[in-house]
Amino acid sequence: MKEEQVILVDENDNVLGLMPKMEAHEKALLHRAFSVFVFNSKNQLMLQQRALHKYHSPGLWTNTCCSHQRQGESNIEAGKRRLQEEMGFVTDLEETTSFIYKAPFDNGLTEHELDHILIGHFDGKPNLNEDEVADWKWMSLEEVKTDMAINPNLYTAWFKIIFEKFYEYINVNQ
Repeated sequence: MKEEQVILVDENDNVLGLMPKMEAHEKALLHRAFSVFVFNSKNQLMLQQRALHKYHSPGLWTNTCCSHQRQGESNIEAGKRRLQEEMGFVTDLEETTSFIYKAPFDNGLTEHELDHILIGHFDGKPNLNEDEVADWKWMSLEEVKTDMAINPNLYTAWFKIIFEKFYEYINVNQ
């Protein structure tokens, strides 16, 4: 199977080229990504627990799903594709904001991403892809904020960064 490519970008999200995902993470090069936040009608966020065999951040809790756009794919198209691939459902998504972050991992890889935040709504039960996701749950943003303060080691680096930077923004725009 051909390794997935990521889209290398500059700080203004201008495309610089393509690179295999692992190489970009080894070299800590800035690339395009997205993070999906799905809320139910009770204003609870759907969290996923990453599969235990993932090459980084295995077993940690994070936002509903996240990944990388493919060449020629819009942020919304990418979010819907990955939501279906990981969580087994699709819903309308709205692009809200973006930001750059850099998070090194113990295994020598680094996430350096221009991350586009996408928000959607769904009241059903996901149909998890067990290759990607170990578990899921609904939590209010207040519950996430409290638990993240008590148990920061249970959450992915990017989710903690997004949550800290954009808690008020996500809370208002959900």
